[in-house]
Amino acid sequence: MDLLVKDIVTLFYTGLWPFIRLSAFLLAAPFFSLQAVSVRLRILVACALTAVIYPLLKLEPIDPLSAVGFLTLIREIFLGVLLGLVLQVVNSSLAIAGQSISATMGLGMANMVDPTLGNVPLLAQFLIVCSTLIFLGLGGHIIILSLITETFHALPIGAPLDARNLAAGLIEWSALLFSGALLIAMPVLLTLLFVNVSIGVITRAAPALNIFAVGFPAMILTGLVLLIISMSNIGYRIQWLWLEALNQVRALGGLS
Repeated sequence: MDLLVKDIVTLFYTGLWPFIRLSAFLLAAPFFSLQAVSVRLRILVACALTAVIYPLLKLEPIDPLSAVGFLTLIREIFLGVLLGLVLQVVNSSLAIAGQSISATMGLGMANMVDPTLGNVPLLAQFLIVCSTLIFLGLGGHIIILSLITETFHALPIGAPLDARNLAAGLIEWSALLFSGALLIAMPVLLTLLFVNVSIGVITRAAPALNIFAVGFPAMILTGLVLLIISMSNIGYRIQWLWLEALNQVRALGGLS
């Protein structure tokens, strides 16, 4: 009985740390950080991943109530959230791109008509859904789990962590939030700009023409046609963003 209790305590002191890193990652990463995913489901997934990864690791027992345990707790939470935010940048860039295109097309009025949609337009939600399908099609969920597993060897639990360089790498990577959105939305935005200028010239030449009666339908129709034509290019851009995000996770996880 004493041996059983000792084994349970050792299992808790060693298995707690990979569970914390995985839980922090799931808290910040896309898909699992959505409100639709309940806390119970996140805990269940983190427990399942910990059970799979635990036999592959060589862990030393660390008392979570000690000073070393507290520092290890902060370190694991920081690392898990950091890796999750790397992937979150891709979804944020898609949300910015979709919001920019929607505002240019005139679909931003949907947020005012139906406030239950929140601050993310339908077009941005559509791009995020496409991004999720592309990520799963690439096998990104398998790749990211393998990378997280390898981080336990590259950045062992309890080892010193250069938090300043990791935070600087995340800040540098976050610049893709705007550049990625620009790469995705720029072809559609430039074309809609020319259409908008043309409508302005027409209404200037014919003042009796109602710009709201003609401009909104023309911009929405042109934007949808351009979006359909550009979907293949947008898909390649999204795929490139995910590949870059996985490479960044590899770099920040000390795997490169």
